[in-house]
This record gives sequence, C-alpha cells and structure tokens, in this order.
Amino acid sequence: MDKLKKVNDYIEKNKVDYKELPEFHVAPQVGWINDPNGFSYYEGMVHLFYQFHPYSKEWGPMHWGHCVSSDLIKWEYYPVALAPDMKYDMDGCFSGSAIETDEGHMLVYTGVTHEENDGKKNEYQNQCVALGDGKSYKKIENNPAINGEIMPQNFSREHFRDPKVWKEDDGYYLVVGNKTNDGKPQVVLFHSKDMYDWRYVSVLAEDVTGKYGTMWECPDFFEINGQYILIASPQDMCADDEFHNGNNSVYFIGNYDRDMHKFDYNKVYALDDGIDFYAPQTTLMPDGRRVMIGWMQSWDSNIRPFKQKWSCMMTIPREIKLIDGRIIQNPVREIKKYYTDSINYVEQTVEGECSFPKINGRVLDMTVEIKDGDYDEFKINFAKNDKFSSSIIYDKSKNEIEINRLYSGMNRDTIGTRKVKVRYPKQSLKLRVIFDKYSVEIFVNDGSQVLSMTYYTPVEADEISFECNNTAVINIEKHGISVR
Repeated sequence: MDKLKKVNDYIEKNKVDYKELPEFHVAPQVGWINDPNGFSYYEGMVHLFYQFHPYSKEWGPMHWGHCVSSDLIKWEYYPVALAPDMKYDMDGCFSGSAIETDEGHMLVYTGVTHEENDGKKNEYQNQCVALGDGKSYKKIENNPAINGEIMPQNFSREHFRDPKVWKEDDGYYLVVGNKTNDGKPQVVLFHSKDMYDWRYVSVLAEDVTGKYGTMWECPDFFEINGQYILIASPQDMCADDEFHNGNNSVYFIGNYDRDMHKFDYNKVYALDDGIDFYAPQTTLMPDGRRVMIGWMQSWDSNIRPFKQKWSCMMTIPREIKLIDGRIIQNPVREIKKYYTDSINYVEQTVEGECSFPKINGRVLDMTVEIKDGDYDEFKINFAKNDKFSSSIIYDKSKNEIEINRLYSGMNRDTIGTRKVKVRYPKQSLKLRVIFDKYSVEIFVNDGSQVLSMTYYTPVEADEISFECNNTAVINIEKHGISVR
C-alpha cells in the first residue's frame, strides 16, 4: 500500500478526541512529534510541518506531519506531507525547511538510509527536495539533491542533517548541521540557482572553543537589524552559568563575510532557560516579523503519562527581536484575538498563601507583576488541587527564578526543577505566563528571558494561588483563551 495513504488512513482511524489535546499548541493527533519543520508562509497561510511518528508514542521512522494557520494560533491539520517511501529516505524523512518559489512550495529535508558495508551497518544522511501546492507534495526525480559526497572528505556523512533554506539575489542558500570526522561541530553552506542543482560553498560556522557540544542540529541563519544570528541546537553540552546539561538551543551573534561566506560569532546565549525546549525554527512573516517556534520537550525527560495516546507538543509561536544585543521573545500578538473572561487586580497584597476570584484555569495568558514588598521568596502555584501542583518560584535574595513540577504526578525519576538567574533584573519583576492544559511558558521582564516546561497534571487541577514568606504587592492581568 502507498505509505502516505496508509499513514493518513491510520491517523483518521486512531486520532484522539481534539478535547484531549492542547487548546492552541500544536500536538500530534496520535503518536509522537518532535522538531518543527518547514515553518513558512505560502499563499496566504502559515505552514508548519513536524517530525512525526504516528504509529507509536515513541520516536521512530520519521514522517512529515502538516498543519496550517491563518494567524499562528488556530491550526488545522492537513494530510501527512512526506513518508519514508524511497530508496534515499527509507529510514526516515528527517528535519528540514520550506520556501515559496515560482514553481510552488518546496520542502527540503534530510533523507536517511542505512547500508551494510564490510559487515558494518552505516548510516547516511543526504538532503532531498519535494515540490507541492500547499497540501500535497511530490519528491523530485534527482534526489538526493545534495549528496554528502560533495563535501570535503573529513566531513561526516552520518551527521549531516536539518537543512534550512532562504533566497537571496543570486539564488538559494541553505545551511546544514554537520560535524567533522574527529568530532568538531559545524554548519555547512550550500548554494543553488534553481533549488535542484546544489554546490558546496563553505563552513559557515564552527565550534573553535570545544564548549558547544558535539553536533549542531537544526541550524537557522538570518539577519535582524543589521546583525546576523545563527541558531543551532547543540547536543551533549555541559552546564555553566548560561547553559544546562544535555541538548541545548543557542543563538550566536556575529558578523557575516559575504565574500568568504564565513560567519564569525562573538556572543553565544541560551534561547530558553526552561526544561522543555529544543530544535527551534524561524520564519519571516509578510509584515516583517521574525517568528520562532520550538519543540516543547526534552529528549531526556519525557514525562507523558503511559495511557496518553499522543506525545510532545510545540511552543507557542514567538515574535523575536534583537534589543541591546540580546534576543527578546514574546508570544505572537494574534493570541489577543482569542481572549475571554479578562480580569485585572491592581496593587494587591499577598501575605502567606492566597488566591483571587476568577484567577484560575488551565488555558490562559496571565501577567503577574511583583511591584514591591518585604519578602525573600514569592511563588505562583498552578495546575493545582489538593493532590497536585506545579510552581514558579522567585528567590529575591538570590535573584533566581525556579520552575518546579515535582508534584505534577510524575512517577519517574526525571528532571523536575530548574533554577536560573534573572539576567536583567529590574526594580519590579514581571512574569507573563502562557498556560495551555499541559504546558507553561514564562516570559520574564517583557521577554528578556523565557522558561518552558510541560507537566501532565489532570486538567481538573486548575487552581492558581500566590504565596510569599512575608508580604508582596502585585498586579495581575488574566485572560482566558478559547480557540475552538
């Protein structure tokens, strides 16, 4: 049977009730998702593809799921766009990107195969292209469009993945994650005049310090306000004051030499300080906004309940700006279209633990500003009842913010907390908190820092309370969100 027909028939027969999924975050109708792919604008709609294994709640042979939106908040599921059905991608259609061309909507992805040579099974990753009309896609005849053999000899053919494409005056460019055979992570650059015939150009950027992991996955290269930014997701990093252990998502800021096709970075920062964030991808909207979406999950800490038939979700799309040399992130403004049940509290005193009428729920946009007070620790408890709760904890004396899901019903010994410094402290602390059933995204001080976390407390646990060890004066602005 045709693999695309098979997978779409399977989804139709096995998809969960939409009420079981998040309200406005993209999640699979059944099975597993990871990296966002092909995040792009085409013929009046935003398209989001994603790594998808519908037949299991675990990672497996990758397909490209597909959904579309007119406003980045309300998404409609489309048929699966790509399945591993060709000799050059039989072991998976891995991550990639998309672009609008004169011929149509073009997808660029990593095709994965395994071959046995001299008794050893080797993996090969090459870049492939598919052309479509926004709903259905056909792989081009001359795939793989970029074979790893055109790179220098000491560049890995096994770790060569995740192409991100864009257009310039002289044609198309794309970056791909790679590493050398001796383990140095790098991003390599290619060029084509027509999206079909590609040539190797250069090593765009590389790790010259040995600090930034073993492989830079999911690269994305773009310009904001005259500054060039490279986003990548390094594997296997060790923690320091800026980064956490394991897989990180980072951005490099620096200068791009167009003649040499070389990006020299001088600053490297974390994109998200939470527990669950990886493999982000950006797109440029027609109005000039650069919007980013990421996979809201950690590879090492999937706490999905065993009986749940779907696994993992995306972040809310975030507008990103470069201000004072740092990326600022905030939820896309379109979320305001879906506000309900809005309420404000001004200069309320919190002493001990308390709650406020109509400040509750699992799907809302809430801003809490701690204006003043004589306290050392302030907490926001959420997804709460008499058995479960999760928390945001601000330690004023240490200038530290913590997210905590230890009491969210987890039954495995996994990451339950993360603490980070508030990097840009102000006289008051502002926390904009986006909740969507099973996730929280915390935008600190107007988006100068973000922490993302998932939890799977039963949705009936919807209480919110505020707590401090002495007294604090706060403002609260709360909006419910209804998309369906």
